[in-house]
Amino acid sequence: MFCFGNACRKVHAALGLILISYGSLTPASATPALLLNLDTQSVLYAEDAGDPWYPASTTKLMTALVTFEALANREIDLETSVVMSPWAMRQASLKSGLKVGSVMTLQDAIYAVLVGSANDVAVALAESVAGSEEAFVQRMNATARRLGMTASYFANANGLFDATQQTSARDLAILGREIYLDYPQYHDVFATSKVTIDGKAITSFNELLTRLPGTVGMKTGFVCSSGRNIVALADRGGQRYMAIVLGATTGRERSERAAKLLTEAMTGELGPNGQQLEDIANDLQQQPEDMRKRICTSQSKAYEAQQNKRYPMGIGRNKSYLKSRTEHKSYSIRTWKVAIGFGSPLPTPKPQ
Repeated sequence: MFCFGNACRKVHAALGLILISYGSLTPASATPALLLNLDTQSVLYAEDAGDPWYPASTTKLMTALVTFEALANREIDLETSVVMSPWAMRQASLKSGLKVGSVMTLQDAIYAVLVGSANDVAVALAESVAGSEEAFVQRMNATARRLGMTASYFANANGLFDATQQTSARDLAILGREIYLDYPQYHDVFATSKVTIDGKAITSFNELLTRLPGTVGMKTGFVCSSGRNIVALADRGGQRYMAIVLGATTGRERSERAAKLLTEAMTGELGPNGQQLEDIANDLQQQPEDMRKRICTSQSKAYEAQQNKRYPMGIGRNKSYLKSRTEHKSYSIRTWKVAIGFGSPLPTPKPQ
């Protein structure tokens, strides 16, 4: 069978899903993880870091980067209106609670997307930056190619499941590094753990922000096919580390695994393993493992029990790497309304 480009990617993804649907539940196993020094790019720990994986809402890191680049190029500014279009409001799960015609500033939309993981706002943001989500996704993929994210392909702006939408721990490290080192003016966004949209509070799923001292960002993600993903950053005494965990079974497992890696980096228990980030090769011959059967079916409890034995941190008397919860750093958003008829809406200025 011959296929080319994205068409080939779609065929391989479909075949992979068919094979998975007929396969049996495999034993508990480690899923991709990566730990590196953000400034030196030295790798401290890597496990299957080049394996393809479904990104889920870690996709929104690329959405953020494309937006930051558009801001830097003065195509838009932080006061640009972001309108909730009918297409944006058709996005599934993790919605802002807004309705068609609701408007917020672009700065507010960045917080809603990165802190609240609002799928509808992510699409509205993409439309405001590039005119359409499709045009925005083209920018996402062009940026991925430019950065050398060879395992990554994006199909939408919010990370909702698409079999062609893929990345790897290695690629997410490249993406996170690019954002955090090149756009320090947005560090406060990533450090925020709670956003309120017209009185509706949405708490970040990044538990490390309030339970691991030194955590400064970045983003979690979950769909059934990906399991629970996280890209996490910590800074202690000027030493900055990034931990990436993909495919965790529960929120506890995801948080504890990432916290353990970052803690062992910050205490010196884990040191450089001799690799640089650029030394990690992506595996471009396989398709992502689909975690749906393990995470979201009747087999989930058995798989979770197996994974709990592999990653027991925080269960019962086992050591937890998470500390007592600290106060949330919050950000408040107030929207206004415009009328949407045929064609593109023309937003009114933000009320003063």
